[in-house]
Amino acid sequence: MSQKRIRRKFDKEFKQEAVKIVQERNESVDTIAKEPGIIPENLRRWVIETEIKGNNAFPGNGKQIETELQKLQKELQDVKEEREILKKALAIFSRIQR
Repeated sequence: MSQKRIRRKFDKEFKQEAVKIVQERNESVDTIAKEPGIIPENLRRWVIETEIKGNNAFPGNGKQIETELQKLQKELQDVKEEREILKKALAIFSRIQR
């Protein structure tokens, strides 16, 4: 019989504090990750994400960014469609005036 692993979730403050400890101490990520029971690979990923994104690291559960991206893509598509309609209307009115 196999047991299911329970996926632990860490809030933004916890991740930021763990990264801060890594940056302040002169110890390996593996050693620091053992203390609170974090998987070392997760802690490495958090450090890299913090270095890349700074204060924008760890925005939430990931859906927020994707939702914003989808919203912007839809808005872009709508603007392109409106532009095409205006181009066609301009062409039609230009022919009528001649």
